[in-house]
Amino acid sequence: MRTSQTNALHFDIHGRVTIRVDAKAPAAHQLRSMLACFATDAERPADIVVDDQPEPMPDAGLLEHELAYTEDSVRFNADRVQVVRDGEQWRIHGAGELLTSVVPVLDAAMIGRGAAMIHAATMAYRGQAIALPAAGGTGKTSTAAKLMRRDGWSFMGDDWAFLAEDATLLGYAKPMFIKPHHRAIYPHLFEGVRKPLVPSQLSQGVGRLTTIVHPYVIRYPRLADFSRRWSPEHRMVTAETAFPGRKVTTSAPLAAAVYVERFEGSRTRIVERTADWMVDRMIGNFHIEMAGFSQQVVTGLAATSVVPWREHFAAKGVVLSKALDGRPCHLLQVPSAYTADEASDDIVRHLEQLLPSVLDEQA
Repeated sequence: MRTSQTNALHFDIHGRVTIRVDAKAPAAHQLRSMLACFATDAERPADIVVDDQPEPMPDAGLLEHELAYTEDSVRFNADRVQVVRDGEQWRIHGAGELLTSVVPVLDAAMIGRGAAMIHAATMAYRGQAIALPAAGGTGKTSTAAKLMRRDGWSFMGDDWAFLAEDATLLGYAKPMFIKPHHRAIYPHLFEGVRKPLVPSQLSQGVGRLTTIVHPYVIRYPRLADFSRRWSPEHRMVTAETAFPGRKVTTSAPLAAAVYVERFEGSRTRIVERTADWMVDRMIGNFHIEMAGFSQQVVTGLAATSVVPWREHFAAKGVVLSKALDGRPCHLLQVPSAYTADEASDDIVRHLEQLLPSVLDEQA
């Protein structure tokens, strides 16, 4: 490893996967922020190493002009990113911000340690965890705020989490992205002098523009950092700022999984589903909700057989199937015409009706 132990950032992901980031690498600033809840002073052998020092790839194969690859590494030429799989260790090299490379690699590394990454709002209720997998814009962040106003609830994360095969939900309280439509739900975050945000009615358009330019911006760390901090689309806050004085739970046994989606109906409805159905939706939702380059990393690793499709998704399916075995799974559909405020009101109402019986069954 060429990353100096004494000049590195260290992160411990629930005692299962360790990450070491070269403190001088362009990726360090963003990863320090986005992995802050896992920061540690302990220096352990790293399962994932992140720096800006690419490794030689003699006699690499070429996939048109997009990829260069060997049996254990892939270089994404346009994005100047290299991913190396060396036994159980991963190394990610690149000159830009590398969170979009780290996320799929972290998922793969955690799967090897018996846990899978999911895209969900995650809360603990009376000591047990509730997973709310959902697409972006469904109302996860608004729902979290309203649940935190009630007794017995604590926050685990509003975007990503890890579900272990022993049915333990492992939280990820990364910075939250607060948008203009959250003003009524998080009023304290809009008090005083704050970075200006676009009006709510323009937020969706700005969001689409951000999605289009994101793959290009992340190649230039200083520009990416500036756009992330000063984008009029959102404001980044910690969970402690969003929920002052409230507890953040890092792990809890899973009580239930409720998949939340918008639909074209006129009234909210909840339907019981099988664990197999929930496994498929969790895998698909996590993949499609990753950033575009994160999806390219998964595709590139699979296309070159560094991590074949069947290996990655089959192993993830096994982990999630074990985790959800015997746990109640539901689909909660909320009308697409509802605002985030209206949607979150209905989500909370249905959860409060569902959970007492669920928790009684788990007792």
